[in-house]
Parts: sequence; structure tokens; C-alpha cells
Amino acid sequence: MNGSTEVDVLVVGAGVTGIYQLYRAREEGFSVRLIEAGTGVGGTWYWNRYPEARFDSESYTYGYLFSKELWEEWEWSERFAGQPEIERYFNHVVDRFDLRRHMVFGAKVTSAVFDEAAGAWTVTTDDGTEHRARYVVAATGILSVPFVPEIPGRADFRGDQHHTGRWPKEPVDFAGKRVAQIGTGSSGVQIVPAIADEVERLTVFQKVADWATPLNNAPITPEEQAGLKADFESIRDTLNTSVSGFLHQITMRSGLDDSPEQRQEFYEQRWNGPGFTKLSEHYYDMTTNPTVNQEWCEFIAAKIRGIVEDPDTAEKLIPKDHGYGGRRPPFVTGYFEAFNKPGVELVDINETPIIRITETGIETGDGTREFDVIIWATGYDFGTGALNRLGVRGRGGLPLEEYWKDGPSTYLGVAVAGFPNFFFPGGPHGALGNNPRYSGDQVDFVTDVLVHAREHGHDVVEVTDGAEREWTDLVNDSSGQSSFLKSSYFYGANIPGKPVRQLLNPTGRWKLQELIKEVGANGFDTFGFSKAAGQDA
Repeated sequence: MNGSTEVDVLVVGAGVTGIYQLYRAREEGFSVRLIEAGTGVGGTWYWNRYPEARFDSESYTYGYLFSKELWEEWEWSERFAGQPEIERYFNHVVDRFDLRRHMVFGAKVTSAVFDEAAGAWTVTTDDGTEHRARYVVAATGILSVPFVPEIPGRADFRGDQHHTGRWPKEPVDFAGKRVAQIGTGSSGVQIVPAIADEVERLTVFQKVADWATPLNNAPITPEEQAGLKADFESIRDTLNTSVSGFLHQITMRSGLDDSPEQRQEFYEQRWNGPGFTKLSEHYYDMTTNPTVNQEWCEFIAAKIRGIVEDPDTAEKLIPKDHGYGGRRPPFVTGYFEAFNKPGVELVDINETPIIRITETGIETGDGTREFDVIIWATGYDFGTGALNRLGVRGRGGLPLEEYWKDGPSTYLGVAVAGFPNFFFPGGPHGALGNNPRYSGDQVDFVTDVLVHAREHGHDVVEVTDGAEREWTDLVNDSSGQSSFLKSSYFYGANIPGKPVRQLLNPTGRWKLQELIKEVGANGFDTFGFSKAAGQDA
């Protein structure tokens, strides 16, 4: 053990949620510390620094809303900012509000154990340092544990291998290299066009085609900058109440209210619109009305066939097993066009499976291809992955990963019975939409719970079994409200052996906010408050 630290609130993770939690707890007068496995801030936007990694939420809707001065002094250069700019933003926020002195970097958590007598947690990091804290807030994120499939021979490959979620800080040299990319999700579709002109050959191995549509990025003009600054209050109010966490407005009519010609015109507008507007400003019944969904998919398929010159490749890029909204839709810039380049090849691993990785390449069902670099764009252990790896032990030494062995059980996506003084905003069962907006709701809620406990002289806070069960049942029973298929990573289906369970909150942000308001008005009666056994009554 290299040392000991005692604070009121220990935050784990320096991403968008953790930084905000640190700020809120400090502003409320708690002693605070944040520990982070990486060497810098940003979370997802620290680790994901692959070529062309960028937002697909509008930059200004992703950032913080707690300070008008911050909003006015920071200018995003693009509608959808790239990773270097995003990382600069988080560093600016941390320094602007003097948060860095509360942070410890290079501190990967190996265990977090609750001391029932003291009503406190001991959190140990990989260098043996122990941190003592009354409360632990695990802001570890839902996309922070990279998944690499168990393909035989992976360790034998002599070239370079990189996962998109653990990209090196030093630029990877692709010039003249033979590159294999495995995976075509939201990260994979960004990399392909970014490196296609550098490589000698790029072979993209695809398992599932997704309904990718244009990101339609653009610089933010001086006039737009002025408008954003002038409208801060109204923008903040909209983002704080929007069901999606965006400034987008759903089209409040059925697709069948329009004529076929009007629908085609509307689809063209959506195709040319920015990012998530394809989903959030579509006909309100696009994901629920099979006729409208199929027609929109046929529209996208025609666009793909019109862009990709090789008909066989085009057909491989068009999903055949789900409609739009069945999986998390990616947004692209030049992705389909990249397959028209002579050195870019698409391999459908359902038709041509990967058999093994060799020392010099990849053996598939039709032979062996030689490669210098393998990119793993194979996603994450979504939702519970990071929390289950923290070594969390609650009452009686109960392991969190054991408690969740059949899938997560939570209260409002922030707390779990049997694990007092432990919270995880931004984890499973949160909401749907723009992540920082709903995780910000949860941070505010957690902070209010802690303030309530302090004001009433309590030092142990634990959600009741009944409240946890009621919320979890609601989330699971409401899965039919979500368009996402159970084969998607939103149910954990991409991880072998992981139970297929709801990891989102299909009831949406409004329900989350409604219950947060209700429980606050009732004195946080879904929690039990007490003194620690070893404290004076």
C-alpha cells in the first residue's frame, strides 16, 4: 500500500459524467477525489483516438450546460467535432473550474469493498494505493470495455493490432500497409474512409450490415456561433427537457399521412439532414409502422446502390435482417464511396468466415490473406462491462458481478440494493438518447441524495429492494417500446456468455425525470438512510 486517502465522495472515471459528478459534489461542499485509469481526461474521448473519431451528436448538445460563461467562451469549430477538439474541450473544462487538483491519473481500480461497520468504501488501485471514501460514484461509462472476439491465433500475429477503444496516442502508420479491419459499427465506419487512401490494401470484414446514413458534418459559421451564444438559456432549457437530449423536433405526423411523393421528398430531406435527425426528426411512427420503416429502408438501399459501383458489394452493405432503428444507426462520411477505391475490399464473414489469425495474416473460408495491421472495430461490453470489472463488494462481501449474473437490476439506473453508498450514473438502465444529457440528470439526482443524507445526519444511503425491483421490472417489461433488437449490443448479445437482458431504459428520459422529481418531493423515500454501525447514533 503506497498511501491512504479519505474523502466524502470518490468518483471513478474522468469522462463526461465523472467530470460533472466531481464538479457537482465539490460545489456542494463535499471533499472529493476522482481516480482515472488513463493518463488524461475525456473517458470515451480519451481512449477512442482512432482516425476520424468524432461526435455524431451535435457538439454543443454534448457539452456541459452548468455554466453560461463556459458556453460563451468555448466555440466548437464543427457541427460534429473530432476527437482532438473534444479532448481539448474536456481539458479546458477541468482547468477552467480547477478540477485537476482533485484527480489522480493512471489509477485503475482493482477492488471496491464496503466496510459495513464504518459505512465507507475502500477502493484499491493497481499500484496498491487505497482510497477511503464515504461514497463511491462509479462513472465508468457504458462504452469503456473493448470487446475482442476469441479468434484462434490472435496472439500469434506478428504485425500491429489495435482496438478502436484503446487506440495509441502516437499516430499509427498506415502508409503502404496491408490492413484488415474487423467490424463495421459506429467506429468502424469512421475509420474506413479515413485510411482508404493511405493503405496499400484495406480489407473490411463485416459481420452485420447497418443502416448507415450521412453524418453531414459542417463548420459552425460565425453567424451560427453568435446565435448559439445568444440563445443559451432557451437551448439549455430545451436540452434539459428534450426526450432525446437533442435540439431536434420529431415530425408529429404519421408517414401514411403524406402521399408517396411527399414521403420521398421527406426522406430526401432526412438523408441530407445532420446526424441523428434521421431518427429523431423522422415521422413519429417510422420505427413502429412497418410500411413506413420498410419504405425508408428501401430509400436508403437505393442510395447505397447508387453510390457503390460494384453491385455485389452494394448488396452486402445493405442490411437484410433488420429495419432502420433495429440496431444503433451509424452516421458516415465517405464510407460507401470508399468501396469504389481499387484497394478496398468488403468481406462478409457470414459467407466467408474467419477461421484463425496467423502470424502474417488472416485465414478465411476461401484462403489466407496477408496483413501488416489488424484493426479491431468489434465494439464493447456495453452497459455493465466496466462495473462488473471493478471488484465491487457490497454487504456481506457480495460481488456485484454475481448479483448481476443474470443481468443488471438497478434503481433509476444509478443504485443497487445491497451496495450502500455506491452509485453509477451513466450506467445500465439510464435512458435513450444523447448520453451526457440523461447521465447529467442522474448526476444531479445522486448529488441531491447525498446532500439530503448530509442535511439529516445520515452516513449510509441504500436503495430499498422494492424500489429496485419496481424500476427493473418496469425497464424489462417496457422493452417493447424500444425498436432495438435483442440481438444488438444494447442487450449484451454481442458478448459470448453474457445474459441477453435490457441494458437501456426504454421508458425514456421523461419517465426517468418524472420519477426523479417524484422521489425528491417525497424525501427520497425509495432509499433507506442510517448511521453506520460503528458510528454514534
